Amino acid sequence: MTVEVITFGCRLNQSEGVEVKKQAEEAGLQDVIILNSCSVTSEAERQLRQTIRKLHKKEPNKKIIVTGCAAQINHNLYSTMPEVDKVVGNIEKMQLKTYKSFAHDDNEKILVNDIMSIRETAHYIPDVIEERVRAFLQVQNGCNHRCTFCIIPYGRGNSRSVPLGEIVANAKDLVSRGFKEVVLTGVDITDYGLDLPGQPSLTEMIKRLLNNVQNLPRLRLSSIDVAELKSDFIELFASEKRIMPHLHLSLQSGDNMILKRMKRRHSREDIIRFCSQVKFVRPETEFGADIITGFPTETLDMFQNTVNLLREVGISYLHVFPYSERHGTPAEKMPQMLKNIRKERAAIIRQLGSEILQHSNAKKIGKIFRILVEGDGTIGRAEDFSLVKITSSAAVAGEVVSCLIKGVEGEYLVSIRE
Repeated sequence: MTVEVITFGCRLNQSEGVEVKKQAEEAGLQDVIILNSCSVTSEAERQLRQTIRKLHKKEPNKKIIVTGCAAQINHNLYSTMPEVDKVVGNIEKMQLKTYKSFAHDDNEKILVNDIMSIRETAHYIPDVIEERVRAFLQVQNGCNHRCTFCIIPYGRGNSRSVPLGEIVANAKDLVSRGFKEVVLTGVDITDYGLDLPGQPSLTEMIKRLLNNVQNLPRLRLSSIDVAELKSDFIELFASEKRIMPHLHLSLQSGDNMILKRMKRRHSREDIIRFCSQVKFVRPETEFGADIITGFPTETLDMFQNTVNLLREVGISYLHVFPYSERHGTPAEKMPQMLKNIRKERAAIIRQLGSEILQHSNAKKIGKIFRILVEGDGTIGRAEDFSLVKITSSAAVAGEVVSCLIKGVEGEYLVSIRE
C-alpha cells in the first residue's frame, strides 16, 4: 500500500479522507501514511500523537503527513514532532497540487494557510458508503458560531454551502447507483445557504432536492441546531415522508445557565417546544442529541436539569462527551470541574440513554417497519434509526424490506420479514 490514510473524527472528515487518498495517489506519492485528524477534544489529539509515534516506530521508512483539524489549529505543535514529515491544512489537503508539490519541496514542513480567509462556496466531497447501502452527501462546511467550548471553527473556517445544483446532481448520481438512503452532512447544516445568492435555507434546499430527485426513497439529516430552524421546517417534515423520522439535535446541555455560558442560541424551552411540535406532526420520530457533561460551573442541579430534559423529551440516541478544555477557547478560562465528576456524569447520561431507548423499543413490538438492510442481510435500520435484527430469511444489503417487530434484544429490535 503506497498511500495509507487513517481518518479520525466526524463523518465529514471520513468523507474527506476518501478524497485525500485519491489526490495523494494521483500525485504519485509512495510509502506515505496520512493522518486525517480531529481536534474536537484534547483526548482526540492525545490519541493522534500516540498514533503518530506508534506508526513511526512500526514503519520508520514511511513518511508521515498530518492533516485535518488538529493540523489546521495546532500546526506548530505537530511540526515539532520528529516523526512528522509534513503538516497540511484542511483546505490544502483537498488539493492535488499539494501532493504534487511534495515531490519537489522537502524543505517546507508546514503547508497551512488562514482558513478564515476562505470565501468560496464549499464543494461536494466523494461520499463515504456505510456497507454500500447508505450514502453521505456533504452540503456545507465550516461554522459561523463561536460556542465557548468549541475549537472547530478555527479548523474548518466560516460556513460555506455547496450550491443546490451540485447537491441535486450528486444525489441523482447516488440514486442511479442504487442507494436507497442519502444522509446530508456538514459541520452546521442548519446554517446552509447564508453565503449563497438568495440565501436559500436548509428547508428550501431539502424541498428543492426532493422535488428534483423524485426517486430518492429516504433522506436523513445529520446533526441540526433548532435555533436556526423555522416553522417551515416542521411543515416540510410533516408532509414529506421521505425525510426519515429521526432527528439528531446539537443540544449540549439541558440547563439554561450552562447553555448561556456555552454561548448556545437555544434554551431548554426551545428544545422542548421543537420536539413537541415534531412529535405532534410525526409521533414516530426518535431523537438523538450531543451532550457535554461537566462543563465549567455545572452544579449538580444544573446537571439534573439535563437529565430531566432528556427524560421529558425521550431522547434515546445520545452522543455523550465529558467536557474537554481546548486551548484558546473562552471556556478554558472558566472555573473547571474535576475530571472524575465530568466522567461520572457522562456515565449517568449514557445509562439514561440506554434506559430511554429500551423503553422506546418496547413500545415498537407488534409494529411494522421498513428496514434498510445492511451487512450480511440479517440487520438493518428502520425509518426512525432503530437497529433491527431480521431473523427470518435473510435479505440483500441495500434492499428496503417490511418487517414485523417481535421483540427486543439489547439495543436491537428483533423482527421477521413480512
